[in-house]
Amino acid sequence: MEIKSLMHDIRSRRLFNEWYESPLGAELMRMEKEVTDRAVANLFGYYIIQLGCLGHGTFMQNTRIATRMTVYLEQDIEAPGEGSFVCAGDALAVASDSIDTVVLPHILEYTNNPHGILRETERVLIGDGHLIIIGFNPWSLWGMARFMLAWRDMPPWSGKFYGLMRIKDWLTLLGFEVLATERIFFRPPLQKQRVMKLLSFLEKLGKYCWSWFGGIYIITARKRVFPVNPIKLNWLEKRRLIASGLVRPSMHIQDGSH
Repeated sequence: MEIKSLMHDIRSRRLFNEWYESPLGAELMRMEKEVTDRAVANLFGYYIIQLGCLGHGTFMQNTRIATRMTVYLEQDIEAPGEGSFVCAGDALAVASDSIDTVVLPHILEYTNNPHGILRETERVLIGDGHLIIIGFNPWSLWGMARFMLAWRDMPPWSGKFYGLMRIKDWLTLLGFEVLATERIFFRPPLQKQRVMKLLSFLEKLGKYCWSWFGGIYIITARKRVFPVNPIKLNWLEKRRLIASGLVRPSMHIQDGSH
């Protein structure tokens, strides 16, 4: 990644994280966590990772998977603390076929290589592993706001909003099966808490009357397993989480048993 582009992405990611501290950002985080908590609650396995930091906390608190990791991206380089792990989203330092679930919270909007990130996600997931994507819907009031405010180059409007069908097409090409989609936040993106509270009825109404126009979508997909030559099967071997040459303590790991 070019230095100029990387510095711009670092600024955008930093401002995006700060935006989540605003009234609108906090409300969005609350609603996104409600949906992702349900999505990860019944997923099982050994390892779950979230790519990129987003506000405070993660989207993995409600999972039954014991080992939870946040993999910071180059764009998040100012955010990690001691013992964190930074890498490029399209070149993850994680072994192939080693992760049970990957969470991508608004990662595709802030990268110049969304296809590369999805390819890397497919690589590191085990067969039948799960992928959860959180994204902004361009065909919504949020997309309309982006159309009018993108010139300011301020998050979240500075990100690239990809349509749900485009993401589904990319996932299908990579061999994923889309299991579920959910759309939330049918209110206009306003910072005034009182107005947002008065408009809260639009959330239930929107799900029934104009579900395609929710400002946010959450996709749950599964990596399909295709028959392969038995000689090439290596998944019976003990899965190694860290790619060859990396030191285990360089990754920020949260063990759910503590």
